[in-house]
Amino acid sequence: MVLIGENLNIISKTIGPALKERNPKPIQELAQAEAEAGVDYIDLNIGPARKRGDELMEWVVKTVQEVTDKPLSLDTTNPVAMEAGLKVCKGKALINSISPSRMDEEAPLVKKYNAEMIGLLWGREGMPRDAAERGVIAVELMYKANEMGVPNENIWFDPIATPVVNIESNQSKPCLEFMSMLQDIAPGCKSTVGLSNVSNGAPTHLRPYLNRAYLMMLMKYGLYSAIVDAFDSELISIARGERPEIVALVHRVMDGDKPAFSSLTEEEVKYVKTVRVITGEALYSHSWLEI
Repeated sequence: MVLIGENLNIISKTIGPALKERNPKPIQELAQAEAEAGVDYIDLNIGPARKRGDELMEWVVKTVQEVTDKPLSLDTTNPVAMEAGLKVCKGKALINSISPSRMDEEAPLVKKYNAEMIGLLWGREGMPRDAAERGVIAVELMYKANEMGVPNENIWFDPIATPVVNIESNQSKPCLEFMSMLQDIAPGCKSTVGLSNVSNGAPTHLRPYLNRAYLMMLMKYGLYSAIVDAFDSELISIARGERPEIVALVHRVMDGDKPAFSSLTEEEVKYVKTVRVITGEALYSHSWLEI
């Protein structure tokens, strides 16, 4: 599985000021640490960057490339800043991300710079309600990208996971359903997901269980990539195929198996409970692992 490290983000209390001040040290130290942790791409999220975003993106790309040759995922909604980063990117960049409303403006950059793109399945009217609406948006993005000369193998789709703490708007199951039909509607396209979205709002010490469990659930449908916390070593070991017994258990639970907790280890019980919360079989509460 291809892993994209999410940590170099403007909202970080360390990285935000470093970007503003053009201070390379914290940025380079973090980029090196992410590379050493084993991610395949480093995401550079500079936010909307409305003011002098082109200068900022060019600077941060060059700054990171001084210390690592890992491929870069460029993350901004500013197309001028995006192109500035693509111009100085040494390898094949990943544009994170392009929604239908930004397609005409940003998709030509994918072709021009021989990049890859994440198609964000955010509809013109907002969050899609189910897997079918995600499928419609994906096909629209795919056709438009193809018309602009972007082949399917350069298109990744992110169905947009939402926090399980928002019980009424939990989109975890529709995302799973979309993943199961992706190759039928968009053959050759790839899949990715921002894993941390599913745990947003949960207590910090519990977020890794949600992220890891959801990763394993998506793996059942051939997830190609995930945008992850580079420093969750357990999650990375799962993605690298080093915990097959836990993955198999999660998949059995998804298929309806209800193992007795007495037959499981403490770790296995936690993942079974977490799967049930994500699927909506059990209601979310901050104490779901204790119930």
